[in-house]
Amino acid sequence: MDELKKNQIYEAEITGYTSTGAGVCRIGGRAVFVPLALAGEVWDVQILKVSSSAVYGKGVELKRASPARAVPDCPVFGKCGGCNLMHMDYAEELKMKLARVNDAIARIGGLDFTVEEILGADEDARLRYRNKAIFAVGKNGGGRAVTGFYRERSHDVVPAPDCLIQTEAACAVAAALRHFMDENHIEPYDEKTGKGQIRHIFTRCSLHSAQTVAVIVSARGLHDKTDALVSALREACSQLTGVVLCINKDPGNVVLNGEFHTLWGDDCIEDTLCGLEFRISPQSFYQVNPRQAEKLYERAVDYACPDGGTALDLYCGTGTISLCLARRAKQVYGVEIVPDAVENARRNAERNGVTNAEFLEGDAFDAAKKLGDMGVCPDAVVVDPPRKGLAENVIEQIAAMGPARVVYVSCDPGTLARDLAIFDGLGYKLQKATAVDMFPRCAHVETVVLMSRVKE
Repeated sequence: MDELKKNQIYEAEITGYTSTGAGVCRIGGRAVFVPLALAGEVWDVQILKVSSSAVYGKGVELKRASPARAVPDCPVFGKCGGCNLMHMDYAEELKMKLARVNDAIARIGGLDFTVEEILGADEDARLRYRNKAIFAVGKNGGGRAVTGFYRERSHDVVPAPDCLIQTEAACAVAAALRHFMDENHIEPYDEKTGKGQIRHIFTRCSLHSAQTVAVIVSARGLHDKTDALVSALREACSQLTGVVLCINKDPGNVVLNGEFHTLWGDDCIEDTLCGLEFRISPQSFYQVNPRQAEKLYERAVDYACPDGGTALDLYCGTGTISLCLARRAKQVYGVEIVPDAVENARRNAERNGVTNAEFLEGDAFDAAKKLGDMGVCPDAVVVDPPRKGLAENVIEQIAAMGPARVVYVSCDPGTLARDLAIFDGLGYKLQKATAVDMFPRCAHVETVVLMSRVKE
């Protein structure tokens, strides 16, 4: 076949998926990525871009549809970067996510292991499940305020008046902000010029108690409009229990950064997870889908503490996994680098009457080394790192402590597989693994794995 060129059209069968849920077919010996195409479908595919590393196309005519194809519930699906998978039914979504985990373990990790189970969400928990919303703020061509999400690979705000994976309370707060900005001639922040005021509207909701905290992220405050905006938000959302102003002057992409001022109510929410009560500040890490998080944490505890012992929980956040571990373990040490999260974790332990969990503030490597130097020899180490995974020196320090079990909770199959290969070389073999669908309708997937020490 001739070399692929832009705008050429070929008939092709979709045979798999990318990590973001786009379809993959092979044309002329090359893998071609086709958004919104499902495995098993036949499409006329138009070539959009050809490079040495990848070929991108688009489906121009569907010749044979998959029985897994679904009509998206959201009117802006495919335009905003919020969801990836509303065009497929839920069974296909779980199949795609499990395959993604196994592909990474085999291809990146080079390990001969198959994950056979994925814990899906119940039917009534596949929408409106997020307890944290971050709406970007912009304006449309008519000059009116919009809230929504950035178009993929851009900072163009796609308006999303009602996001179906966010709570109704979060969407009501965003709508009230838009209306207030239009009525009071308040401009959204412009990254290019540095002008304007409002950057984002952030909400944290308790799906258990319905408490909601709104954080107005502004480049320079609202001055004499502040009290009026608080009143407008309270009137629009009866579940609102606190309003916070975040003055973020940083040109970077970190949303919650800078000074925080509580304008009204309480800046934290209270939530229940695995039968434990937690108090969570806006800046603290907390799983966005508590119903699925309970399944994840129960599996992590089963892996880590089958028979008690001592556990070390690195990247412990507000102490959710640590306090779950404390029910089984004799002693738990939790480590977190964010000071507010550590303070939240300590208060959460007190709130739940947990006396066998100790929390330390610090970098994962430094804290683990310090504990090792103090003679702490955990039976199990649990890690729940950010998307970039573990630094190699952290893996080496964990292995040097010699725990019998290492439990890795991962939000990225690629970095998980990379790190599993390093652990494997240090004598820790993958024994069990479960994928968990924490983000229905989105391409992300979490995995919890158990590694056991097989040599000194």
